[in-house]
Amino acid sequence: MKQEIAPKDSPRGQAFELWKTAGMPKVTIFKTLNVGRLVVASRRNDMKFNMLMCWCIGRAALNIREFYTLPAGGRLWQYDRLAVKVVVKTSGGVRLCDIPYADNLRQFNADYLRLTRLVQDTDKDYLLGDEYMTIDTSALTECEIDGVVSVYSELFTKPFVAWGRYRRKLFKTMLPVSFQFHHAQMDGFEAARYLNALQETIDTLKV
Repeated sequence: MKQEIAPKDSPRGQAFELWKTAGMPKVTIFKTLNVGRLVVASRRNDMKFNMLMCWCIGRAALNIREFYTLPAGGRLWQYDRLAVKVVVKTSGGVRLCDIPYADNLRQFNADYLRLTRLVQDTDKDYLLGDEYMTIDTSALTECEIDGVVSVYSELFTKPFVAWGRYRRKLFKTMLPVSFQFHHAQMDGFEAARYLNALQETIDTLKV
């Protein structure tokens, strides 16, 4: 559920006032993750690597309260549910698809496969609307990339995680990721905490 909250009643009230009218209120942090465990899980369980990344992205945000508060349209909004938005290639180009986060990985996987297939077949976006706070993602797996900085628009204030093709280095499989966030939503401390939680989620995934 989405509801408007008074900035002064939120822990993000001061940051909201500082950044709500900033010309470029988004910050991007780059981090290289060890994703070897996801590669193993993908092969052993016949699951898509990008689906596993999306589940970990949602799981890592689950207990970080800043992900449930979002500035948009000059106001501050509170959510109680998370979803992960993915980009889907279709015959007409690219479309967007929201996957509701589920603690159960197999449930999330089933939803991921069903909804992305629906988007491919219909060539239409599948969006959950205002009931979910989505974490936007983009997987540019055609090449290895060092990072992505997305254009800022008042229409796109939600957190954004992007990655390319993973890289093998000796006995590790590494993946540079970009995490972009609105400064009114969180500070660098919370962003760093999230990226650490993302690595921990990957490291503790049962394969």
